[in-house]
Amino acid sequence: MYPPELVRPMKEDLIQVGFEQLTTPEAVDHTIQDSKGCLLVVVNSVCGCAAGNMRPGVKLSLKGATIPAGLATVFAGVDGEAVAQARKYFLPYPPSSPSIALFKDGKLVHFLERHHIEGGTAQMIADNLTEAYAEFC
Repeated sequence: MYPPELVRPMKEDLIQVGFEQLTTPEAVDHTIQDSKGCLLVVVNSVCGCAAGNMRPGVKLSLKGATIPAGLATVFAGVDGEAVAQARKYFLPYPPSSPSIALFKDGKLVHFLERHHIEGGTAQMIADNLTEAYAEFC
């Protein structure tokens, strides 16, 4: 587990743009199962690719005309039970931090694993998500 003071700025980076922080398995279930339309779920983390590519790319993707109706995040290495529950909805994809999942009406329709994130730029991630929003949202 990471110290709260270390992860606070990383959590707030997404919360400030409208993401709901999910900290319990029950919150994950409620958010995903009850979602209508598109829901973006981000597995946040302290790794450099989350700071350098993932969080900036996600935020950039939200500047387009079509965006998900819901935004939620769990934090790997901090909210372990919530992350484990979220990963059940990501199957058949293996655990990956960071990662980004797009759901439509509670069904997984698009997923970016760590290996898609760590080699790309923030703009590449934003473009990928923007295309997914256009297709599914």
